[in-house]
Amino acid sequence: MFRKTIDQLVLEVHQDRCSAGRAAGMAAAEKLKTVLAEKGKARVIFAAAPSQNETLETLAHVSGIEWNKVTAFHMDEYIGLADDAPERFSFYLQTHIFNKCPFAEIHLLSGNNPQLICNEYAQKLAMEPIDLICMGIGENGHIAFNDPPVADFNDLQLVKIVELDQSCRQQQVHDGCFPDLDAVPKRAVTLTIPALMSGDCLICTVLGQRKGAAVRRMIAGNISTECPATILRTHKNCTVFVDRDCYE
Repeated sequence: MFRKTIDQLVLEVHQDRCSAGRAAGMAAAEKLKTVLAEKGKARVIFAAAPSQNETLETLAHVSGIEWNKVTAFHMDEYIGLADDAPERFSFYLQTHIFNKCPFAEIHLLSGNNPQLICNEYAQKLAMEPIDLICMGIGENGHIAFNDPPVADFNDLQLVKIVELDQSCRQQQVHDGCFPDLDAVPKRAVTLTIPALMSGDCLICTVLGQRKGAAVRRMIAGNISTECPATILRTHKNCTVFVDRDCYE
């Protein structure tokens, strides 16, 4: 493993995806323990994607975390899928961590009225600070579902409805989440970039060769919505964990 700093962002490069994911999971666990010791409660936002598998597996099995004092959110969700569809991000998170740990509260992006979902979820997010966000970046550099065409570093909303970029939708096929492009929904609800940047600590896991171009743009390109992940270089406490396949 080696570490480097780009602007304010800390980048850790690990030998393989398992070691990168484990390191991210342990970093998230340590942050949670610290927050719980200091505040007696914590609020966390989770991403849902195959890149989070090892991170969440590690986090869910770390001993000593008082999960009954942790409130959980997730950062995006498709519009148009059935409530019980296995492709839903809420289903992923319930499988990988929500059903494994006794959270105090779990707030899902669910319901039939997308605008109402946005309004209600934004109110819940704004009630108190977010202590930790476990996230990734997309092949097109998106964070959450803030693809380049809709990303706004100064968005006035915390949660909004977006049209998904075709490259973002194609990534869902690459990840094995959908059989083909036609099956991937075209719209989603997402937390905005200001909502993500408001988190006190960002733990970002990015794995695999297909993410390599996005990582290179994130660390070397101009800070721009052309690669939304570049904004992470301005966060005061963001660590990105990558494997060598992604970095080299």
